[in-house]
Amino acid sequence: MPEPWFAVEAIDADTFVISEPLHWEEPHSYLLCGRERALLIDTGLGVADMGAVVRRLTKLPVLAALTHAHWDHMGGLNCFSRIAVHEAEADWLSGSFPLPPQVVRANLTARPCPFPEGFRTENYRVYAGGAGELLRDGDCIDLGGRQVQVLHTPGHSPGHCCFYEAERGTLFAGDLLYAGCLDAFYPTTDPQQFARSVERVCTLPLKRIFPGHHRLEMSPDFAARVNAAWQSLARQGLLRTGSGVFSFDGFQIHI
Repeated sequence: MPEPWFAVEAIDADTFVISEPLHWEEPHSYLLCGRERALLIDTGLGVADMGAVVRRLTKLPVLAALTHAHWDHMGGLNCFSRIAVHEAEADWLSGSFPLPPQVVRANLTARPCPFPEGFRTENYRVYAGGAGELLRDGDCIDLGGRQVQVLHTPGHSPGHCCFYEAERGTLFAGDLLYAGCLDAFYPTTDPQQFARSVERVCTLPLKRIFPGHHRLEMSPDFAARVNAAWQSLARQGLLRTGSGVFSFDGFQIHI
């Protein structure tokens, strides 16, 4: 029997993390349940049925909202009828994704992986069905007794967003903060914006940080450590694409 593709963990009584630990990207999606609605932050790789997992966890109507429209976060969008993305990346969900399919498939299979039974790499497609709702900085997503704020945090991508619950002091950070290599070297990235976005979230009273990849929960001081690293690179005049890969304690920055 193959191992289950998804790993599900309850963060608390109404919040779940849905992870894909068998893939080298180790992506995390997060399901936040209110009294009336649920918010799914990111939809993973799309190699297994994310919708079935979510339906087992909640009967509430679900809004699938992306931290950003990269293939490893938007793969499961086909499973959902309500989809939201930042307005800067709306075109990426409507057939204008900036990478050709063969490059996406090469990234997906870059390291050996026991994909789910029945999955065929040659059939893998980037979602192109559009988004019904557009996110903007400062938007509030009301789940019924639970408020989630949208923070536009560009840099890793033009429309990258974090989702912040002020009442709980929780930041769902996407690819802005995680224990791995923070990428700002693609043509669609901007190192200077990335640095400003990290600096912005450091002003929040954070109690918990949940990343888009790898080790699940970061200590609240992780944001300050990443911010210090970005500021150090800025002082050295290194916030230019092509500057290289820089290693710090527990993470790297690739510019």
